[in-house]
Amino acid sequence: MGTTPTRADIVAGDPFTPPLLLRFPALAWVPRVRLGSFPTPVEPVAVPGGEVLWIKRDDLSASPLGGNKVRALEFLLSGVGRDDTVVTVGARASTHALATATYARALGARAVVWRWPQESNAESTRVARAVERAASEIHDVVHPLQAMAAAWLASLRPRTRLIAAGGTTPLGMLGHANAALELTEQIAAGRLPAPATVVVPLGSGGTAAGLALGFAIAGVRTRVLGVAVAPRVVANRRRVLRLATRAATLIERSTGQVVPRPSPRAVAATHEEYGGAYGRATEAGRAAARWLRATAGIDVDATYSAKALAAALRIAGDGAPTLFWLTFDARSILLSPA
Repeated sequence: MGTTPTRADIVAGDPFTPPLLLRFPALAWVPRVRLGSFPTPVEPVAVPGGEVLWIKRDDLSASPLGGNKVRALEFLLSGVGRDDTVVTVGARASTHALATATYARALGARAVVWRWPQESNAESTRVARAVERAASEIHDVVHPLQAMAAAWLASLRPRTRLIAAGGTTPLGMLGHANAALELTEQIAAGRLPAPATVVVPLGSGGTAAGLALGFAIAGVRTRVLGVAVAPRVVANRRRVLRLATRAATLIERSTGQVVPRPSPRAVAATHEEYGGAYGRATEAGRAAARWLRATAGIDVDATYSAKALAAALRIAGDGAPTLFWLTFDARSILLSPA
């Protein structure tokens, strides 16, 4: 999957002051390790009918592995080093597990992943094998609760850090709140119009929640539409709003400042693209992926991005400014053996 970054590569990363720290200087006490290169670019793609779909290229957030998880891991992996162990959980082809293992090992730590089964597609099979190469240790179990319990028990050992599924914690969501503020700076600089809707895959909910919180902090009236890639019990609007509140509370406790919450109308969720199972490819997603590859030379995966892209294309066709947040780095597919 390419060359694994080293600690020297990370330390030499491009300096960048997160906009969240400019808004809340008291958050400077929160430890953070630079893993990515920000801001990530925004690109327009013409869609059928003459409209434009804007794409936030978070797939280019880091090398050799980008994607949205890098933003959370900058906070969640801070302080990790040699002789430490990082434990996390996810489905068999979890991109969160892949990113966590990749960067934990780059920081010198052992990476232990507990996984549960999922329905596979061609891309997810490659991701699963990339996880197996990146992790120091893999444990496959039959149920998510079994994986979570085992990982929690393992985290009780000395010098062991537990990273929650998807990196979805208040601390991790700071990375995605910062991402929304990053986008508002790009809007202010004239890189793109203020989108009426930002479309993002909806799994554990941390990315959607952090983005919604960041837009609320910026005072931008942008709706975050989460396109479900996981069951409704996990991927739903109410959970996203609760997660955003938890992250806002963390900022308030850390800074003493009042933090606005996203309104209920600022978040929406759709299950139209879900397909019935996590990892199950859909024909609409496949068609959207083929279109983007032919139009812009950008690859997306069937589990996450293709489903969100299919929804974004429908919305963009209505004429309102729409942005598709590309959270998946296809290099984990293209550079991995089948």
